[in-house]
Amino acid sequence: MTDDTQGQQAAQQQNELDPKFFAVVNEYLELTNKHSKEHGLKRISMASLYAAARFNVHTFMSAAGANVAAERQDFLNYMTKLYRTMLNEHLDGLGHERGVNVGESELQAEIDRQAAARAAQENTGA
Repeated sequence: MTDDTQGQQAAQQQNELDPKFFAVVNEYLELTNKHSKEHGLKRISMASLYAAARFNVHTFMSAAGANVAAERQDFLNYMTKLYRTMLNEHLDGLGHERGVNVGESELQAEIDRQAAARAAQENTGA
């Protein structure tokens, strides 16, 4: 997959996610919030990252089968870019929600591109 294709798919998937996806996310966040009261935010943040990495590698290896070695670098690049995008989305969203200046979004160029594409579609009547 190319980076552009992956980015487009991620944007489309975000707009098409099943509400059950967000229910699972919210359940997970409830659990992390519960654990953070006992163990602290930093420990639970690191535990969450470690667990996510382990589960994502398990998922990748299950899907890749015999092609793990050949697809390793693409997987690492894809996951790194995806995580950075998610971090930017949440910085932007929570910053806006909480009235905190979080600096300029790395996603601004993509946001502008999507807005221009929507405007062009509206102007053509599509």
